[in-house]
Amino acid sequence: MIKRYSLWKTLLVAVVLATAVVYSLPNLYPPDPAVQISGASSSLDVSQAVLDKAAASLKEAGVGVRGTDFSARSSLLRLNNVEEQLRAKSVVRRALGDDYVVAVNLAPTTPAWLSSIGASPLKLGLDLSGGVHFLLQVDTKAAVQKRLDVYTSDIKKKLREERIRGTVRRAGDGRIEASFATQETRGQAVDAINQTMSTLQRELLERDGQFVVRFGISEQQVREMEDYAVSQNLTTLRNRVNELGVAEPLIQKQGRNRIVVELPGVQDTAEAKRILGKAANLEFRLEAKPDEPASNREEFNFRNPDYGQRSAQLERDLIITGDRVTGANSSFDENGGPQVNINLDSQGGAMMNRETRTNIQRRMGVLFIERKNRTVGFRKDADGNEEPILESFEEKSIISLATIQSALGTQFRITGLSNPNESSELALLLRAGALAAPMDFVEERTVGPSLGVENIRMGLSSLVLGAALVFVSTILLYRVFGLFAVVALSFNVTLLVGAMSALGATLTLPGIAGIVLTIGMAVDANVIINARIREELQKGMSPQAAIAAGYDRAFITILDANLTTLIVGVILYAIGTGPVRGFAVTLSIGILTSMFTSVVITRALAGIVYGGRRVAKISI
Repeated sequence: MIKRYSLWKTLLVAVVLATAVVYSLPNLYPPDPAVQISGASSSLDVSQAVLDKAAASLKEAGVGVRGTDFSARSSLLRLNNVEEQLRAKSVVRRALGDDYVVAVNLAPTTPAWLSSIGASPLKLGLDLSGGVHFLLQVDTKAAVQKRLDVYTSDIKKKLREERIRGTVRRAGDGRIEASFATQETRGQAVDAINQTMSTLQRELLERDGQFVVRFGISEQQVREMEDYAVSQNLTTLRNRVNELGVAEPLIQKQGRNRIVVELPGVQDTAEAKRILGKAANLEFRLEAKPDEPASNREEFNFRNPDYGQRSAQLERDLIITGDRVTGANSSFDENGGPQVNINLDSQGGAMMNRETRTNIQRRMGVLFIERKNRTVGFRKDADGNEEPILESFEEKSIISLATIQSALGTQFRITGLSNPNESSELALLLRAGALAAPMDFVEERTVGPSLGVENIRMGLSSLVLGAALVFVSTILLYRVFGLFAVVALSFNVTLLVGAMSALGATLTLPGIAGIVLTIGMAVDANVIINARIREELQKGMSPQAAIAAGYDRAFITILDANLTTLIVGVILYAIGTGPVRGFAVTLSIGILTSMFTSVVITRALAGIVYGGRRVAKISI
């Protein structure tokens, strides 16, 4: 005989269903389309005057503004509809110039009481939310030139260590030339350099009474350096995206030296663009001595205008670069100022120790290098929206110039930063890894929010149509027990949406297909149960006994079928990418929720209607 669930079981089921309803509620509050404004650098805040200027420019252009959200780090202008987002972005970008990053965004409207318990709407994939598509080109030639600069610096250091007199310079054809007064001196230099840089090609010649050796790298080495630069940048971009917490990103190589980055469901596209596109690196150099030749010194401005001096001259020779950094975190020094604590690898620590122990009481500069873009004009795209014409350039500035008090090793700190935001961003960039070569945004495409809305509309239409057909056919075939199945299916969708929202999973268009498939599989479980109940009734069992036997004997079959499909879903998630993973996530979570609703919920309903009393006939 089928029995009603005990009180604690009933309460447990009710709590699970209530929790699912609460965590699925945020999806009833669609976000507002918005334009986001943030500083081009972490040290630049957005003032109320800047936000007012942007709002005024939109009003003048006839773009309606629903409201504003002011924040010094990032401010939002809420718009009336998604069709005006791209136009609004162009208008604000022209009004504010290159000092601020302007990006389209979605402003949440979830009530505070739901947000306070961690309830948030589903993250949508690129095909549903719009998202941003970047195409970046790696400057592989710059990577080769950077490696040649390091070789030049290493050759100079080696000659100084061996006390060999000579002149080292970069030649115009991408080679390094070292000139010596005698042939014997040149031979000593070649032997010394071969000890640590044996892979360099060399050519001996005489010119103007000087004995010259020309060092170069082979075409094979150049190709390896270029491949390494693209590979390292791919790894760095993935690390940076992980730091940003972007769900289901797509980061992959395209062609010889290009990388595609797609960021769906991000709430802060401006921050993503600034972090991803920043070819930030560090160079550690000694301050130039007063008698240093002009050919071995460069002058740079300070990044922090409050540092105390406007500029300083540093030696061209490098101690180390940021690619030797293995860890970085931001904190505060003893005076309460922001600082970045840095850990170097063993080779970097040895190089730092060798240079600093012989230069105590000299000042060492930390040079911050980043690739930036400036607007040189505007043009109209295919939709008639204005888009900027950008020109890339490299900016180098000193962020710290401190006196060396003792020999440094693998751990030290950088001070003199302007604010905690700058120290946090610098630590993030160094922790995620330095870019092996600078990159340029050759394409930035916003997958239109209107297209995402249309995809959602079509996906929901297919879901509603499929569910309606299933509901009607189930009730016609199984009557009251079909009604139980329909109620369970409704709770199944609610559980699925609530679970995905709570877990932070990303819903894509293939994910909606997974929900439709889940509904079909959930009905399949109820078909098995109802068919078994009918068989037991035909054998002459009483209605109560037939219901109990139907659920008990069908459970193993349902478990076996769903477990097999769950294994397939896990494999798809493990080896798939993009849409395949989105489908796998929805399918896997849906299998778990459908087993719960198909067996537990329908049995609870059957127990409420038929349990604990004698019945002569059941509607099935």
